[in-house]
Amino acid sequence: MIRPSTSHRECLRPEDQETDMRPHWGHTSSTRMLTQAHVPNLPSSDGAGSTSLSLEGCCRHWSHCDLRVRSGHQRRASAQDRASPSVRIGLAIGTCGSPALSLNMDGQQSNRSHSRSSTDGTSSALSHNPRILSHVSVSTKESLCTKEPQDYASLDRQSHPATIMLCSSKSSQASLVSKEHQLFMEEAYNSAICFKMLQDIATSDPLQLKYITKKLKKMAQRTPNLVMETIHDYFKDNAEISSRHRFRLFQVLQAVIGALDVLEEIWQRNFMQLALEHMTKSTELDDIYQDAASNVLLALCRHSWPAVAKHLETELLTGVFPHRSLLFVMGVLSSQEELLKKEDRESWKELLSQMARKSVPFLNTDVWSKELLWSLTKSSRTQQEHTPEKAFLFTYYGLILQAEEDSSNIRTHLKTLLETSHQWPKQREGIALTVGLVAVRHLDDAWAILEQFGRSTPIKWSLQNLSLKDETLKQSFLTAIMMLVGAISRSEGAHSYEFSQTSELLECLTTLMEKEPQDTLLTSIRQQAIHIVASLSALRPPMDVDKKSRLLSVCFRSIFALPLLDALEKHSCLFLEPPNIQGLYSQTMEAVDHMLQCFMMQNPTVNELYFLLSHLYVWLASEKAHERQRAVHRCMILFKFLHCKRCLETKENFRRMGQLVAMLGILCQDSDRTIQCLSLEAMGHLYQLLMQQKEVPEMERETRQELALPDAPGAAFWSSGDQRGALLIPQDMASKNDSIFFMSSNQATKEIMSHLAMTELTDLIWTAIDGLGSTSSSWVQAAADLLSLAIQEHGDNLATVGKMGQAIHHHLCAIQMPQAKESALHVITLLARNHIPELVAAFLDFSTPLDSHSFRLWRALGAEEPASHLVLTVLMAWMQKRPLPSSASDSSACPVEKPHLRSLAAMNTIHELQFAREFKKAVRDTFPQLFLALLAQMHYIMELNQPTEPEQEQKAQESAMPSPQSTSLEALKSLLSTTGHWHDFAHLELQSAWEHFTSIHTYPQAVGLLARAMVQNHCKEIKAIVSYLLPSLQSQQERERKTAILVLIEFLYSPALLEVLSKQAALTVLAQSLQDTCSEIRVASLQGLGNILFHTEKGTLLRGQLPAFLNGFFQNNEAVVVGIMGLVSDILHRLGTEGAGAQSLSIAINARYFFDDERDNIRAAAMALFGDLVATMTDRELTGLRSQVCQSMVPLLLYLKDQCPAVVTAKFAFYRCAVLLRWQPRHTLFCTLAWETGLSARHFLWTCLMTHSEKEFSIHLSQAINYLHSHHRHIKTWAALFIGYTTCYQPQAVTQMVNDMDTKLLFSTFKDLKKDPEPAIREFATRQLEFLREVSARSKK
Repeated sequence: MIRPSTSHRECLRPEDQETDMRPHWGHTSSTRMLTQAHVPNLPSSDGAGSTSLSLEGCCRHWSHCDLRVRSGHQRRASAQDRASPSVRIGLAIGTCGSPALSLNMDGQQSNRSHSRSSTDGTSSALSHNPRILSHVSVSTKESLCTKEPQDYASLDRQSHPATIMLCSSKSSQASLVSKEHQLFMEEAYNSAICFKMLQDIATSDPLQLKYITKKLKKMAQRTPNLVMETIHDYFKDNAEISSRHRFRLFQVLQAVIGALDVLEEIWQRNFMQLALEHMTKSTELDDIYQDAASNVLLALCRHSWPAVAKHLETELLTGVFPHRSLLFVMGVLSSQEELLKKEDRESWKELLSQMARKSVPFLNTDVWSKELLWSLTKSSRTQQEHTPEKAFLFTYYGLILQAEEDSSNIRTHLKTLLETSHQWPKQREGIALTVGLVAVRHLDDAWAILEQFGRSTPIKWSLQNLSLKDETLKQSFLTAIMMLVGAISRSEGAHSYEFSQTSELLECLTTLMEKEPQDTLLTSIRQQAIHIVASLSALRPPMDVDKKSRLLSVCFRSIFALPLLDALEKHSCLFLEPPNIQGLYSQTMEAVDHMLQCFMMQNPTVNELYFLLSHLYVWLASEKAHERQRAVHRCMILFKFLHCKRCLETKENFRRMGQLVAMLGILCQDSDRTIQCLSLEAMGHLYQLLMQQKEVPEMERETRQELALPDAPGAAFWSSGDQRGALLIPQDMASKNDSIFFMSSNQATKEIMSHLAMTELTDLIWTAIDGLGSTSSSWVQAAADLLSLAIQEHGDNLATVGKMGQAIHHHLCAIQMPQAKESALHVITLLARNHIPELVAAFLDFSTPLDSHSFRLWRALGAEEPASHLVLTVLMAWMQKRPLPSSASDSSACPVEKPHLRSLAAMNTIHELQFAREFKKAVRDTFPQLFLALLAQMHYIMELNQPTEPEQEQKAQESAMPSPQSTSLEALKSLLSTTGHWHDFAHLELQSAWEHFTSIHTYPQAVGLLARAMVQNHCKEIKAIVSYLLPSLQSQQERERKTAILVLIEFLYSPALLEVLSKQAALTVLAQSLQDTCSEIRVASLQGLGNILFHTEKGTLLRGQLPAFLNGFFQNNEAVVVGIMGLVSDILHRLGTEGAGAQSLSIAINARYFFDDERDNIRAAAMALFGDLVATMTDRELTGLRSQVCQSMVPLLLYLKDQCPAVVTAKFAFYRCAVLLRWQPRHTLFCTLAWETGLSARHFLWTCLMTHSEKEFSIHLSQAINYLHSHHRHIKTWAALFIGYTTCYQPQAVTQMVNDMDTKLLFSTFKDLKKDPEPAIREFATRQLEFLREVSARSKK
C-alpha cells in the first residue's frame, strides 16, 4: 500500500489531519497508467482532439497529491509499499497471467483467466525500471488503450462489464494480488472513472448527462468520500473550465449531495464555500448559473442546516439589500418543504420571523426600500409565473410590515405597493399575499389602505352629445370686434380714447365663452374672445372690477375645466377633416397668459396681482390634476413675465403673500410630477419678485411707456400651452443668485418663509390649516406637511395659536389619510413647545365630552415628555379655578358664559389622559398633586348642586353624557388604578365606600377611608402627599383646606409622616387649624390632636377598656351590640401600629362567634370587626392568631353570598385575611371578589383556599358540612358547592371524613339543588349526585 509522504502530512490543514484516517486517495502516475490503459476513450470537456490529451488531464489532476489510504492499509510495510511510484505502477500494471482482476464501474470485481503476451514484456520492463515510465512514447501509451471507445450505457450492463485485465504469471499473481491490493486498484480505478465522467460532462448530450449523474450518485452512495474529493479537486484544479461546464458540474454536485444520507463536515464546509463563491458570480449564463450554485447550497441544507441558516441570516441583516441568489435560496427553502426536516422547517419559519423583525429598521432606509420595491416590480423572464426570489420577497415584505409597530409607516408602504402595476396575475397574487400577511397583525391599517385604494380608481369619463351652434355667426362677430379694437389701438391717442361700449362688449364676450361646450375644443372662439379682452384692457375707461371678476371666473372655468388633451382629441375623430386640437389648445393657453400679462402691464400693482391670483386660487386647489396643472402653469408664466420684465410696482407690500406661498408650497408636493415642477419654478420666480421688492436703493427702471405691450404672437415667449411636458429652467437663466431654482421644494419654501413678515407667515399657516379641510387626500397631506414645516421653523412667536389649534381640531375629524392626520397632530406637538397654556385653554372648549379626535389632539399635545408634565400642570390650574355659578340651573354649555365649565372640562380631560401612553409618566410623577386636586374637585362638584331631582337626572341620562360627579369619581378611581395604587382602590371597592363620595355629608368619611387605606397599605406616596398638604392647609379655598386636614389626620397613623413632618410641626399645624373659620376643619383638627402619636399613654388606657367592651357583645339589644363592635373597631384604629396586643386573640374569638348570628347587622359588624383586627396584626402576632384566621376563611367565603346587603363586609374581611396569609395572585383575587359572580368565581375562590390551606383541609371540610344544616338556602347551596368541588378533587379524603349521616345529608342537599332556578347549579348538582354514588359504592367495597 502507498502511504502519504511526510512532507504531504506536514502541509495538511488541521481539519484534514483530524480526518486523515478516512480514505483519501491521491493520484500518482499509477492512476495515470490505469486511466490511459483502461478508461473508455470519451471526448475531452474542453474540446481536446485526442484521447491522450484528455487522459493526460486526468493524470495532471491525480498527480498533484499523494495517495492517502485507509488506516487498515497503512499497517502494511512490504517492499511494495516502500517502492517508488514508477515501480508501483509497474507492479500494478504488470499483474497479468493468471486470474485477472476484473473491475467494472459499479464497483463489482471478478477473477477471470486471461493472458496477454504482448503486454507481459512491457509490464515487466516497467516494473523493473522506475525511469521507464517517463520515457514511454505516445505510441506506446496509445498501444495500451486497446479497447474501442464505448458509450456509457454499455458500462452499466452487468453481463458485459467494462473491466481491467491485470495479467501476470501465476506465481507473481499469488504474491502481488492480495485482497488489500484489489481494494486499492478498485478505488483507484473508480477515482479515474469519476474524474473522466466529470471531464466529459461539458460535451455530453442530455441523455448522457443524465446517465453520468445517475452513475455518480450510485458511486457516491458506496464511496462518498472518494466521489466528494474527486469533485472538490476537479473544481480546484480546473479553474479555466468554461462557465457552461461549471454549470453542469453544479447540477451533478447537487444531485450527488442530495443522494447521500450522510455528508462529512469537511465536505459540508468545502462545498458551502464553493457555492457561496459562485452564487454571486456574473457569467454569460446570467441567472441560471447563479441558480445552479444556489441549488448546491440548498442541497447542503439537509446535511448542514444550522450553518446555512446562520449564513442566510448574516447576509440578510447586513443593511444592504441582498443579492438575488440569496433571495433565490430563501425562496426555494420557503416553497419546497421537502428540502428540510420537520424540525428544521419549524426552525426556518421561526428564523424567518426573527429576521423579519430585525429587518424592520431597513424600511426607513431609502436605498434599501427602493431596492425592495424595484425587485418586486421588475419584469421577470415570464410574467406568467414568479421566480422563487420574487415570491419570497412578497412573503418577506409582508412579514416585515407585520412586525412593524408604526401604523403610518405600514400604511405608507402598503399604499406604495398597491400603486405598482397590477397587470399580471402573479403580481396581483404577490401583492395580495403581502397585504394578507400584514393584515394578520394590522387589520385596521390594511383595511384602511385597501378602502383608500378602492376609492382611488380612476373615474370613467362619459362623453356628452356634441351640439354645435352657428359657428359662422360667432366667427363673424369676433372678427368684427377684433378689427374694431385693433383699429382703435393703432390710432394715435388710443390711450386717451374712451371706448364707451367696453362694458357691453365684455358682457357679450363673457356670455360667449360661458356658452361654449365644456367638453370640447373644436374652434378658436375662446382664443379670439380672450385676445379681444386683452386688447380692451389697454383702452379707456378701465374695466369695471365686478365685470372683470366675472369675466375671469367664466374664462378660467371655460378653459381650465376642459377635459384632458387626449380626451379632447377623441372628440374630433368623427370629423372628416379634424382640427389640430393640440395646436388649438396651446394657442388658447397662450391667449390666457397674454391676457393676464396685459392686465398687469396696464395696472402693475400688487393689488392687481392679488386680484388676478384670487381668481386662480380656486383652480390651484381643484381636485382634478389637469385643472391644477393648467392653473399653476398660468401662475408660473405670469411670475416669470413679471420677474423678467421687472414692471411690477414694488412700493407697496404684497397682499396675502403668505397665502400664495402656501398654495405653491402645497402644490410642490402634488402627486402630479408636472405640477411639482411648475410649482417649484413658480416659487422661484416669486422669490425673485420678493427680492426685487426688497432691493435698496431702488434701481432705475424703464418707464412703462417704453415697455412694449406683449402682442398675441409675442406672448408665446412667455407661455407654453403643452400640458404634456414639464417646464425646465433654462440654463442661461440660472445664475449665482438663482440658487432657489435648484433647491428642493422644502428648501425653497423655507427660504421664502425666511423673508416673510410675521403677519405673512401667519397668513401662510392659516392657508395651510384651511387646506386640511380639502376633499383631496394628497392636498391634505401636502397641507399638513407644509404646516409642520412652517411651525417647526417659525412657530415660536406666533399669535392666535389657540384659534389655530381649534381650527386643526375642526379639520381633524374629516381627515381620512392616517399619514396626513399624523402630520397634523405633529403640528400640535410642535406648537406645544412654546404655546401650551394657550392651546390648553383653547382645547378645553371642545373637551366635554372628549371624543376620539379631541383625545388624539391632547395626546399630541403631550407627545414630548416635558410638554406632558406642563400640560397636566396647566390642566390642574384650570381645574382649581372653581367659581361657583350664580345659577346652578343655567344649562348653557359655553365655557365663556359659564367659567366653572372650564374646571369641569379640565377634570374630564385629566381623567381621559390618565389612560394615554404619552401621559403615563407625567401622571405618576404628579400623583400627589392630582390626588389632592381630584379630592377637592369632588367636593366642588357637590357644591355646584348638579341635577339631583328625578326629572333632571332622567334628562342627564338621556343625553348619554356622564355627570360631572360620576366623572370626578371615575377620575379618582383611574388615578389609583393606573398608577399602581390598586391596593388602595381595592379597599374602597370591597367596602362599597365609593358611594360616600356622592354626598357632601359623607364626604369626610370617604376621604378618611381612602387615606386610611393608603396608610394600611404602606403607600409610598404618603411622604410626597404630606409635602403638598401643608400648602393646601393655607389655601384660600375652604374645600382644599378641608380635604387636606381630613387626609392629614389619617396620615398621623403612618410612620412615614414623621420622615417629612416632625411631631412638633404636626402639632403646630393642627393647632393653627383650630383657628379656621370652618367648623368641620376645627373638629378634624381636634381629632388629630387626640391622636395616639401625641399621647403615648393613651394606648394603655384604650387597651384597658377592651375587656369590658368584649363582654358587651353578649347583650340582647342588637343596636347596642352593633355599636359596641363599632367602638372596638374604632379603638383598634386609634391604637394604630401598637395594636391590641395580647387581647387580639380574645377579640378574634368573640368576633368569630357572631359570624353565624341570625341577626344580619350583628353578623355584618362581627365580620367588619374581624377584618379591622386582621388589618392591625403584624407578623409577630400572626403566630398565635393564624388558626383563628384560617378557621374564619370558610365562613367568610360562604357568607360572600349573604342576602343581607350589610354583610358585604364579608368580602373585605375575606380579602384582608387573604392578604395577611399572603395569598397569590392578589390582584386576581380582588377582581374576583369585587366583580365576578357565578360558578367560575366560586371555583376560583375554592381553589385559592385549598391551595393555601392544605394543613387545615379537615377543618374546612367539617365547617362546610356543618353549614349544610344552615337555615339560609344560599349559604347551604354555597356549602354544598364547596363540598362538591372538594369531593371531585380529593374524593378519598372526603370519604374518610364523612360518616353515613353526612353522606345522606349530601345526597339530600344535591337532590334539592337539582331544582335550583340557576341552570348551572342544577347541572352541577346532577353530576355531583352521580359522582357521590360512585364514591359511596367504592368506599363500601
